[in-house]
Amino acid sequence: MPVGELRQLEHKIEAITEIAEGFGLDFFPMRYEVCPADIIYTFGAYGMPTRFSHWSFGKQFHKMKVQYDLGLSKIYELVINSNPCYAFLLNNNSLIQNQLIVAHVLAHSDFFKNNYRFRLTRQDMVESMGATAERIAAYEQEHGKQEVETFLDAVLAVQEHVDPSIIKRRPEKKQEKEESGPEPMPYADLWERDKPTNPQEKKKKQKFPAEPEKDIMWFIEENSLELDEWQRDIMTMMREEMLYFWPQMETKIMNEGWASYWHARIMREMDLTSAEAIEFSQLNANVITPSKTSINPYYLGLKIFEDIEERYDNPDEVMKERGVIPGGGRDKIFEVRALETDQSFIRNYLTQAFVEREDLYVFAKKGNNYEVVDKDWTNIRDELVASRVNGGFPHLTVTDGDYLKAGELLLTHNYEGTELDVDYLEKTLPYIYQLWGRPVHLETVIQAKPSVFTFDGRRVQRKTK
Repeated sequence: MPVGELRQLEHKIEAITEIAEGFGLDFFPMRYEVCPADIIYTFGAYGMPTRFSHWSFGKQFHKMKVQYDLGLSKIYELVINSNPCYAFLLNNNSLIQNQLIVAHVLAHSDFFKNNYRFRLTRQDMVESMGATAERIAAYEQEHGKQEVETFLDAVLAVQEHVDPSIIKRRPEKKQEKEESGPEPMPYADLWERDKPTNPQEKKKKQKFPAEPEKDIMWFIEENSLELDEWQRDIMTMMREEMLYFWPQMETKIMNEGWASYWHARIMREMDLTSAEAIEFSQLNANVITPSKTSINPYYLGLKIFEDIEERYDNPDEVMKERGVIPGGGRDKIFEVRALETDQSFIRNYLTQAFVEREDLYVFAKKGNNYEVVDKDWTNIRDELVASRVNGGFPHLTVTDGDYLKAGELLLTHNYEGTELDVDYLEKTLPYIYQLWGRPVHLETVIQAKPSVFTFDGRRVQRKTK
């Protein structure tokens, strides 16, 4: 980018920042980097400027870069949730494109800083991921690149199965040891044998884990007899990275809607020429255009925020009886931004009037065609909420770490109407077996029938109950 254009962009960033602060946005200190496409798409594929090397990231980079080169898609924004917050701009963007992106990422940074789901997110994750990359590279030198990459394949296959509600906790085995009290007296075990036992109590004590465990990554890391210490270390690092990304998965619709809401309002305050205003309108339309076949998170989030603001600025009689004061729309959307996730955002603020106005519907494939199967607003709301449960990933738990009293692993799919992808399931079970070291079983529901999939180290078997 020529020096003159760079200075012009710097002045525009100052003006946009001042307008954003005037609107009440509260963001981290910002760091902007102007980069060529290769760098932008590398960061987009890896998810961060510094991350460990893996073939899947290269595959994603190649796909994204080819689409960019052919003019099929383009990354308009790339922002990192950190303090300071990093935003990356393409060096061949027009000035208006970069202004829109700057306004957009300032709102993202405000969301990162103020939404409660991000309150425990590590703000030094850029540096942490750099350290992780160095450690994994050292393990490749020590154990061989192929062995480390094969292990990473297995870990990445289950990386989404973490429990974001618990960031740090002691391993179960350590807890049991710490809670067991002082060291027993010599021969105490002989005295214990004479004590009457309650069979039910004994059975309860042997349950492992004591309650269904959502954090499959953590459970395997702590309890697998198959893993070496370097492998446990990698799983610990991968779990930390997933916990960093998790709040972004839980708030995708809100976050993009919030950023789209504010970039439009900030850009309206800029002194644009007629040509610039037309270019901005075209860019904005590309971002928020609704789709007939899928949910555009930018559009849906934006429209819900606008609907909230309108309804709380002009409350009806029912809202007034609940204490809603006219003119409180802007304060309300800031409150929503701070307290909700996609699930609660949709459940609490998607109204019947909104669904009918936006002509939302549920469709399904029937034969060779797709047909609208439901337009009831409550069903549409519930479908959207269900799609955001657990960040959009299947909810699995470890229900028995000593299944069949043979150290095998039993996982249970908490089925709520959406079936697992059987092909994906059958490809993933061998990776879990690799991590656990013994047969793995998964209970789910397929075609309305309870089913169990088992991988014993040789092949996947399926049994219908």
